[in-house]
Amino acid sequence: MARRSVRYAVVDAFTDTPFKGNPAAVCLLEEEAGVDDNWMQNVAKEFNLSQTAFLVPSAASVAVSEVSAFSYPRFRLRWFTPVEEVKLCGHATLASAHFLFTSGLVKSEIIEFDTAFGILTTKKVHEFRKLDSAEPYPNGNGESFSIELDFPLVQVVDCVSEEIPSFPETLKDLPIVDVHKTSFGDLLVELTSGKELADVKPNLVELKRCAGRGVIMTAPAPPGTGFDFFSRFFCPKLEINEDPVCGSAHCALAPYWSRKLGKLNLIAYQASPRSGILDLQVDEGRNRVLMRGKAVTTMAGFLMV
Repeated sequence: MARRSVRYAVVDAFTDTPFKGNPAAVCLLEEEAGVDDNWMQNVAKEFNLSQTAFLVPSAASVAVSEVSAFSYPRFRLRWFTPVEEVKLCGHATLASAHFLFTSGLVKSEIIEFDTAFGILTTKKVHEFRKLDSAEPYPNGNGESFSIELDFPLVQVVDCVSEEIPSFPETLKDLPIVDVHKTSFGDLLVELTSGKELADVKPNLVELKRCAGRGVIMTAPAPPGTGFDFFSRFFCPKLEINEDPVCGSAHCALAPYWSRKLGKLNLIAYQASPRSGILDLQVDEGRNRVLMRGKAVTTMAGFLMV
């Protein structure tokens, strides 16, 4: 690959406060020529964040500020952990949209991403239910807004009997209500209370050996918090001991809690040390989950490669 500069930003997603939420690196490639998977994997390893996103304008000969042949600006989008590429990532998609909206690279308030999961639509939303007491943090250009992701609904199914014996021993002493798994292969463990969930200290060695790709833990939110449910996500198999705020996990959590609580609109809190807030809407007719969140750019520059 010829030496070039690649524009990047590090964006904290699902938060309006710097150094909270889930950080993702976003790299803008003017074209895919000369860029291979090994290079992208090495860049993701260098950033060493839970996800690094790579964007390429879908019409390379057209300025990225233009709509080109599509209804809205469209970019090819891929996501890499430090060890492998993943099929779907919520927070790095939100970070990518935030980067494009705030950098002036697009004029539209809707962006389409061409991904392994098909076309994912993101939209700038100027009204957002603010739940914390902090003042809004400007999104890089003085404008405060949230971003809505239109994502696929992920099914939650029962675990088969042979998967239960590999369930981590350190989790068996917790007040577990039920154990399921998602169509992504993650275990989904419901606990009795959000407080119990926030206090969990899992054995990561055991989690790395268990049947699931990762372990989503969830519980009803404590009364008076303003949230519907809490969650945490552990995925040491992908070198993500705890994902601070996982959008793709909420593609399964949203329909799961929607059915349990009998409501389509939910406010979720990811109870990781960095924490984050997701505003969710379940559209079962379309098999989609709409999730809204804010984002903050904390770092920007150029990779010299």
